[in-house]
Amino acid sequence: MAIKVKEIKDDVIISIQVNKNFYNMVKAASYYLITTIQAEDKSAYIQETTIKPYQDLDDLQRSFYTLALLVAEIESKAKFENHYIEKEVLEPGDEGYVAPKLN
Repeated sequence: MAIKVKEIKDDVIISIQVNKNFYNMVKAASYYLITTIQAEDKSAYIQETTIKPYQDLDDLQRSFYTLALLVAEIESKAKFENHYIEKEVLEPGDEGYVAPKLN
């Protein structure tokens, strides 16, 4: 018996609102994917995602590429809408630098 499913219409653009927490979650997910890459040359493996057609990428590359596009779109909108703030971040060796603590 056939079942009914819902899917987004072709050629539709959907605007969603994203807060900083969600943005950070997407960035963390993409960073996690990068850390799981077992390739000898991680840079070449990641660079393949921009060269090969999407359907020719492996599952890890497709997942990373999808998250990278999402991060890029969020950042593009934030820049366009002037939702950036600039702040100084101390580096190791700077006076007053405090090393981050692991949870």
